[in-house]
This record gives sequence, structure tokens and C-alpha cells, in this order.
Amino acid sequence: MRVGIRLAVDVGSTRIGVARCDPDGLLASPLTTIRRGRGDLDSLAALVAAHGAIEVLVGLPTGLSGREGAAAADARAFAVSLAARIAPLPLRLVDERFTTVMAHEALREGGRRERARRPVVDRAAAALILQGALDTERSTGHPPGELVGSAPGAGG
Repeated sequence: MRVGIRLAVDVGSTRIGVARCDPDGLLASPLTTIRRGRGDLDSLAALVAAHGAIEVLVGLPTGLSGREGAAAADARAFAVSLAARIAPLPLRLVDERFTTVMAHEALREGGRRERARRPVVDRAAAALILQGALDTERSTGHPPGELVGSAPGAGG
């Protein structure tokens, strides 16, 4: 397993949840939420630099069947833009099925009301995306997901 801090991004239509892991790549935790729109790529690039990230993971929302819809196309386009902004750092798209549902459930069980959950759920979903990726890499020995953008050797 590669050592270093990774950031994960859960791209929504209104907000972008961000999570980070510890330097050993063992435990993911929610970091922040960024408003989607003007300046969001700059804010993410600043977080990448501030945390000394070695990689960024972007959640790819697919349906239960594995098919990609409009949300996946949006996530892919966002990932390409972010990859160009943080190059040469690698950026990977990773499966995010169920993460938002799981984040809502965990926050509901923790006693948060619906209105209080909204600002937190995106970063909690990002933490779930990241933890899943870390666990997959630890169990397989290979980085999960699909390499995107302008990183050396990147595929589309």
C-alpha cells in the first residue's frame, strides 16, 4: 500500500463533499464541504496542496446495474477538469454506489435531523468513498478505480 494522504471528493449538484485520510492510508474522515460552482476547482486544488495529498479520488455514481447516467457524466466531466487543475497528481474515479444513502443513514442513527444532515452528508459520503478505496487497495494491493486526466500514463 502506498503511503500518503489522499483526498476524496463527492460531487453533487449543489455541494462537494471532501474527505481525507491519515498519512498511513488507514482511516478516512470527513473534511469539509465546498459550494459547487465558481471557484470550486480552486478551492479543491488549495486543499490538495494544503494537505500534501498524493492522490485525489472522485466518486462515480453508477446505478445498481453499473450503468452510468447524467450524474456519472457530470462526475466524469468534473474529474477531468479537476485532474487538469491538480496535474501531475493522479486522480481516480471510484465507484460510489450507496455512499450517500449510507451517510444519511449513519447521520440519522446518530440523531441528526434532516435539515442538520444536509451540510454534513456530502463530506460523510466522501469519507465512505475514501474508506472503501483504501480498504480495496489494502486487500488487493492495487489502487482502485479508473485513472483520469493528464497524469502521466493516465487513461480515460
